[in-house]
Amino acid sequence: MLTPILALVAWSLVIWLWMTFTRIPAMKKAHIHPQEAKHTEALHCLPSEVRQVSDNYNHLLEQPTIFYALCIYGHLAGTFSALDIQLAWAYVAIRIVHSLVQCTYNRVMHRFILFEISTLVLVVMAVKAILAAI
Repeated sequence: MLTPILALVAWSLVIWLWMTFTRIPAMKKAHIHPQEAKHTEALHCLPSEVRQVSDNYNHLLEQPTIFYALCIYGHLAGTFSALDIQLAWAYVAIRIVHSLVQCTYNRVMHRFILFEISTLVLVVMAVKAILAAI
């Protein structure tokens, strides 16, 4: 149950690298001094293809915290099943696809559908954990 966590952490770091290798050159090209970026509005002038990668990195630090908590809870409580492990891997796979969509062609409806599916996976995981705790 912990390996899917490791996979999503590793993926988040891949996106961080992607963000770093696109944002820094774009900031140099736009003549934005790093100190000017103390507020993210200063980066709105960067090209969309640069901003969407950093947006995705932020997204990987938001909802996946629920995923991490559920996986750790299931591991510590010893209540997870084979289905929970499959759900965890499904969540990771969906989030990776979501990242690839957002970081490349960034079609909002495609991202939205993936986000909704991943949220439903979390809901199922949470309900299973709650029922196991009762």
